[in-house]
Amino acid sequence: MARPAGNTRLKAARLAAGYHSQQALADALGVGVRQVRRWESDQPPVPHPEVAQNLTRLLGQDLEALGFTPAAGTAVGHPRRTVLAATAAVGLAAVPGQALAVQPATAAEDYEAVTRSHRRLYWSVAPATLHPAALAHATLGCALLPEAAGETRRRIAAALAETWLLAGRVEFFDLRDPERARQTWLRALQAAGEADDPLMGAGVLAHTAFIPAWTGDRDAAVERMTAARTYARRGPASALLLAWLDAVEAESETRCGHTRTALHLIGHAEDVLTAGNEHASPEWLDWFSPVRLAAFKGNTQLKAGHLPQARTTLLGVLDALDPTEDKQRTVVLGDLAAVEAAAGDPDAACGYALRALDQLERTWYAMGMDRVREVRRALVPHQHERCVRELDDRLYGWATTVSALAR
Repeated sequence: MARPAGNTRLKAARLAAGYHSQQALADALGVGVRQVRRWESDQPPVPHPEVAQNLTRLLGQDLEALGFTPAAGTAVGHPRRTVLAATAAVGLAAVPGQALAVQPATAAEDYEAVTRSHRRLYWSVAPATLHPAALAHATLGCALLPEAAGETRRRIAAALAETWLLAGRVEFFDLRDPERARQTWLRALQAAGEADDPLMGAGVLAHTAFIPAWTGDRDAAVERMTAARTYARRGPASALLLAWLDAVEAESETRCGHTRTALHLIGHAEDVLTAGNEHASPEWLDWFSPVRLAAFKGNTQLKAGHLPQARTTLLGVLDALDPTEDKQRTVVLGDLAAVEAAAGDPDAACGYALRALDQLERTWYAMGMDRVREVRRALVPHQHERCVRELDDRLYGWATTVSALAR
């Protein structure tokens, strides 16, 4: 006699929602794994009403579709259908809710794979080329999300949050459109909430602090950093993430003219990295490292007028940068040029600025070009010297000018 197959409907729905074991579903529901085993047997008992509601929410299907036979008179409709019926009864327009789960668990894996690819491409692809691709990927994520349930839905939401975060980074740092970035990062925060990912929430909120910091609104920047740190405390934040939050706040303080506070924050970040902790960093935190922290430090030392210290720090960063970190290299070269301009050495300043322009021709980065332009303004007292005129020839050459306007 053939062995009964059991409740194959529930098992299929469980796997499609991304719960690859009975234990995983049991943990999500807060029940024992024995209970899930009974539900997947050939004669599954109907779950208690509260558990049934959570089960249908996680798997995106009603009890009958999950292979249960309810007792007569028991309401077991899908939660969304119940809401639709109730709103229709009182003449209200229904707010779109979660649709029946039709996406398999592989949808999350496939969506995450493209998100990872965009993360890597950010460092080599022109921003104007990558940005529409990231937006299209976000549109796909928004379409997939209502069609997924359980762990699959959570993973798609997390990848969608990262995609919106990336699009906002392009808009703010590369396209210089802070208002658009603000709206995009709000979407990223909403997606992080769907994924219940507090570390992504911390990452998004910290990015939003850049917007007021760039205009000198210190109170707004500090408030957003307080929110970011609150979210970081809710998750297992790595030492690298905690140090990055210090670095972001240091950048904000530097922008607002509080370099002493900024240097204190950077010192704290260095201590955090030295101490370390047992938590792994999220994969998306690929824009920060101890070397990047040193770059923050060098810029703050420059703004504080500590020129010898800034020169030493920035030269160390330049030597330690990975060959693939082209965007960061333009910023460091720009800061070194600024150090020499402030020290009264226009020849050395122009030398570093020209190296930055060489790099910008290969890999465009608006932040790097901003640094070069700041140096040129600082060189106004020396503008009749040959080195400055040579810098102008490059800065306003056909290729550089067209490239800057096109991006």
